[in-house]
Amino acid sequence: MTTAGTAGAQDSLAAARELYASAAYEDALAVLNRLRAPDGRPDEGRAIDQYRAFCLLALGRNVEAERAIEAVVAAEPMYHPSDADVSPRVRSAFSDVRRRMLPNIIQQKYAVAKAAYDRRDFAAAMDGFSRVLKAMTDPDVVGAANQPPLSDLRTLAIGFNELAVKASAPLPSAPPLPAPTPVEAPPPPRPMVPQIYAAEDSRVTPPVTINQTLPLYPTRPVPTGQGVLEVIIDESGTVESAAIRSTVNSLYDRLALAATKTWRYRPATSLFSAAQSNRGAR
Repeated sequence: MTTAGTAGAQDSLAAARELYASAAYEDALAVLNRLRAPDGRPDEGRAIDQYRAFCLLALGRNVEAERAIEAVVAAEPMYHPSDADVSPRVRSAFSDVRRRMLPNIIQQKYAVAKAAYDRRDFAAAMDGFSRVLKAMTDPDVVGAANQPPLSDLRTLAIGFNELAVKASAPLPSAPPLPAPTPVEAPPPPRPMVPQIYAAEDSRVTPPVTINQTLPLYPTRPVPTGQGVLEVIIDESGTVESAAIRSTVNSLYDRLALAATKTWRYRPATSLFSAAQSNRGAR
């Protein structure tokens, strides 16, 4: 039934066109009025309103014709009657209505496009801004488009359209990260070598002997002569190392070196802190 109804409406619209072409304006208008239905197809509705406007203008019913033209312009703002279909008088009537309505329609379409941009629907925003800019080139509105507020609106539409184009463009792929440059580990810190002060060093107070007992010679006779034994005394007052600087004999040298492990001193001091020092024992 829907297909048949649509075909019937098209046949009736075709009949109304034929009546209009034959100057039977009242009959054509009657057919068109019967075809008007709230549930009709939008394209059929626009065609019906167009021919209603043509018939009403031909009958001199200008107020009704203006209302019909307003319906056409509201539904299809960019519609222009064809020179082959209508007279200059009809085209002029359409132009008058379009000049009056298009500025408001353009502002409404801009608001819709801007709302799409604000909700980040950039495809809809670009389409809307493009329609706004195209509408401003229409001959019936070009004069108003060069003056505020439409001239300001054009600037905004161009700017937001460019932003929408950039925002909708795919992001460039990030270049691959360069391989990390190997970082050489810093050399380990050089161990601090403690300074060893000599007994005669004026910067320190020499160590004080607490226990420095040399071993008895194990055999008789006791050899004559003196040996020299040098010890390094650490900050705690113990012997850190010992060395024979002048020997007595190898046997006694070993006994003397072993005895140094039990020697104790009050350590040397430098500015009220303990310091390593060396000391000779004879």
